Amino acid sequence: MHAVFRPGATALITGAASGIGLATAKLCYSQGMNLILGDVNEEALSAATTALPSNPNNKTSTFVFDVSSLSDWKRLQEYVCSTHPDGIDFLMLNAGVSHRPAAEKTPWTDPEYFQKTFAVNTFGYTNGIATFIDSITRDKTTPRAIVLTGSKQGITNPPGNPAYNASKSAVKTIAEHLSFSLHESNPNVTVHLLVPGFTYTGLVAQYFPSKPDGAWTSEQVVSFMSGKMAQGVFYILCPDNEVTEDLDQRRIAWAYGDMIHGRPALTRWRSDWKEKAAEGIEAMKGEKP
Repeated sequence: MHAVFRPGATALITGAASGIGLATAKLCYSQGMNLILGDVNEEALSAATTALPSNPNNKTSTFVFDVSSLSDWKRLQEYVCSTHPDGIDFLMLNAGVSHRPAAEKTPWTDPEYFQKTFAVNTFGYTNGIATFIDSITRDKTTPRAIVLTGSKQGITNPPGNPAYNASKSAVKTIAEHLSFSLHESNPNVTVHLLVPGFTYTGLVAQYFPSKPDGAWTSEQVVSFMSGKMAQGVFYILCPDNEVTEDLDQRRIAWAYGDMIHGRPALTRWRSDWKEKAAEGIEAMKGEKP
């Protein structure tokens, strides 16, 4: 495993009350790490962490807060400084929302739809980085790690929810720049962009009462993530029970090919290009995109 998963190290995880955040908390707990678990849902956070109690070897703390609020982050910072003076070793920025335009409005006539989405999905990440980057980079020897949870929708950009896609595309860019910055200044701190596949989380459960066969569990995603972190992989592109890593790579290559080859935007979904796109993605099989 990545060296950050070790007894006595401290993990701060947002969106920790369910899904991938909670599964990551369980992994950290199993390795003897201290936990600081944050979420906006107090009831869910309390219920989800009953199985992760403090013990003589590691301390579990919960913190109810809104990641879009800088004042909430400041309160959390003060708490962490007083209770964990050695700082944060593992920071996972994972909280996310999927809003829809207000009734009778489209994405293009509802600016609040974009603002509310970016407030959590993007600024919730930059707020966390700004608050704890000094804590994580305080030395150049202790193994530490930062994980930002992105989305394939921020890469292949399927139609339907432009604010969500754009917010996750911004997370990808932020993670890339953070990785670049710390590579030289703090080689002991690794940065990873987690890109889950079809995963049965709270967001997905809104549409499916039980886990679809094609979806992975959050625990599968976290197991895959920890393995890739141990290998030093930045882009942790998760498969699922329907989509392989190879197919993901070919779809991404096709999407970026729209720009490279002068095609219209989002040809994979356009009625006049959809068949050509499917053929082109299929033709890449067996080749490294």
